[in-house]
Amino acid sequence: MQNDPLLQPFQLKHLTLKNRLMITSHEPAYPEDGMPKDRYRAYHVERARGGVALTMTAGSAVVSRDSPPAFNNILAWKDEVVGHMRQLVDECHDHDCAVMIQLTHLGWRTRWDKGDWLPVVSPSHRREPAHRAYPKRIEDWDIERIISDYADAAERMQAAGLDGIELEAYGHLLDSFWSPLTNDLDAPYGGSLSNRMRFGFDVLSAIRARVGSDFIVGIRYVGDQLLKGGISSQEGLEISRRLKESGMVDFLNVIRGHLETDAALTTVIPVQGMASAPHLDFAGEIRAATDFPTFHAARIQDVATARHAVSSGKLDMVGMTRAHIAEPHIVKKIMAGEEERIRPCVGANYCLDRIYQGGAARCLHNPATGRELTVPHIVESAPKKKRIVVIGAGPAGLEAARVGAERGHEVIVYEAANDPGGQIRLTAQTPRRSEMIGITDWRYEECLKHGVRFHFNSYAEADVVCAEGPDVVIVATGGLPATDFIAEGQSLVISPWDILSEDAAPGENVLIYDEAGDYAGLQAAEKIAQTGARVEIVMRDRNIAPDVMSMSLTPAIRALQGVDVVFTATWRLDAVRRQGNSLVAELGSDFGAARSERHVDQVVINHGTRPLDDLYFDLRPLSLNAGAVDYNALIEGRAQSAERNPGGRFQLFRIGDAVSSRNTHAAIYDALRLMKNI
Repeated sequence: MQNDPLLQPFQLKHLTLKNRLMITSHEPAYPEDGMPKDRYRAYHVERARGGVALTMTAGSAVVSRDSPPAFNNILAWKDEVVGHMRQLVDECHDHDCAVMIQLTHLGWRTRWDKGDWLPVVSPSHRREPAHRAYPKRIEDWDIERIISDYADAAERMQAAGLDGIELEAYGHLLDSFWSPLTNDLDAPYGGSLSNRMRFGFDVLSAIRARVGSDFIVGIRYVGDQLLKGGISSQEGLEISRRLKESGMVDFLNVIRGHLETDAALTTVIPVQGMASAPHLDFAGEIRAATDFPTFHAARIQDVATARHAVSSGKLDMVGMTRAHIAEPHIVKKIMAGEEERIRPCVGANYCLDRIYQGGAARCLHNPATGRELTVPHIVESAPKKKRIVVIGAGPAGLEAARVGAERGHEVIVYEAANDPGGQIRLTAQTPRRSEMIGITDWRYEECLKHGVRFHFNSYAEADVVCAEGPDVVIVATGGLPATDFIAEGQSLVISPWDILSEDAAPGENVLIYDEAGDYAGLQAAEKIAQTGARVEIVMRDRNIAPDVMSMSLTPAIRALQGVDVVFTATWRLDAVRRQGNSLVAELGSDFGAARSERHVDQVVINHGTRPLDDLYFDLRPLSLNAGAVDYNALIEGRAQSAERNPGGRFQLFRIGDAVSSRNTHAAIYDALRLMKNI
């Protein structure tokens, strides 16, 4: 441990960072009324408790009123932010964790119809596709007031006791001045690189005049836009040198790419199925050229890559942000010699995708993240040992078994298949989604470490369950594909499961009806189209696969466009009938009386699952609670105590898709919040 590069301290000006791991600035969208209150604070404090050296708050705390939050950002222009940030800082400092915040003016990367309905400003009228606003070209008086707003915000953060601040200059106002693509101003703020950088240096000068030379000020900036006509790697290197030589910046946090479309954002922040650490070498080149403290984060999701980044001299501090969303105790586990027990980030990007669709960050397989006030990351031992039987070893069943065993219970799991995993095993059949298996592999290994007993190839019926003499039975049997909603032709259709499991061979002319809007339809389409088949995906929604969400949709769309898959929105599948050697899919519309037909040789329906719940209903009459869940107790974190059948032998609960068709996060959350009180 003493020789581990990741555990060596790093000296940043006067600040000693105890190790080389940091959480880069990001906005989990937890603020309340624009303030980082209890929930926000608990999220960062948990990661400080886990051993990280530096946590960066706020993926862009906004400094001005005409920079309204695009995704529930912190309002750094309000004086009341000082008290909330001070409390967060004090609690993180209790764990020897430094705290900084990222400040920004969003510029064109927001909307005019949010906040106070003020016009969006930018150095040009060019529109940002993601937020769809047409900016006002910035005027001299806008520049003056925004520079002052930056200085005011920095002063507030210094007053709150933060260890430093970071300015954002990628995809926002600062770097829109830098890039020739988004700056068509005349001198003194447009034209040459010196002119284009003038606004940024004016901001830095105003901040330094307000907070002094000792306060740490860094910048997270684009070193290469990867756009024709934009900031090139050569110009980015010159920007890096000038930032260092200015004497106003204490560290460089390097970004590569641009943000204004979903596809572009996914290149900057890669998701599952994309390359790990794709910009690490580029960040290392900047560090080598500038010999200046350099930070970087972009899908560095595993400890080995982070260790390489430091040991090779590419980075001084390594950002493992989504990895810490999945596992807040990375450093603690490294120090304890338990690196293999780190809950892996599988790149599902449920965290960021939810933010960019107006929700709060959630980790697909750590439901305690963002719920630190009510759900523990580490469960406590139970006051009394019980025997728990879990039926099903998918994500819900494995989580129930893991939590029960960690609480000290005796846990027995029955699984009908050869291996654990449930639907995750099907999902992981697509190479780009193979990392998903980490969700169940990690849980299975944790279960084995805690002595859970597994019975595979075992179809448990009621008598088998009762023979175990359980105190608690958890039914996590999942569901089966639902295809029974069409008026005619149910026997003529198949499900994505049939394609992914290879129980059915792909057709040559295929219609996929995707009403669930999740990954399964896309994965089936990709597998079928790769055979050279013609594939059309028909959806009732007006958007493609809405449950997959923006960033995660990008690699899927790239793959499907590459094999000419056709997408047809706003049509509903009503029936399927046979006509000679082909099938006729009858389509209707929710928008009117329009009808259409498709002549194909295969119809695949993605319509979620129906609960596989026969065992549950067989066990209900034998249970104390008749399967009932006290929702108030569940939500408030109290144990289940309902007794509807005093003669019953055990408590009975069902979770995950055995209840209804939802997603992996919901299934795991079902298990965790139920089991943490049993």
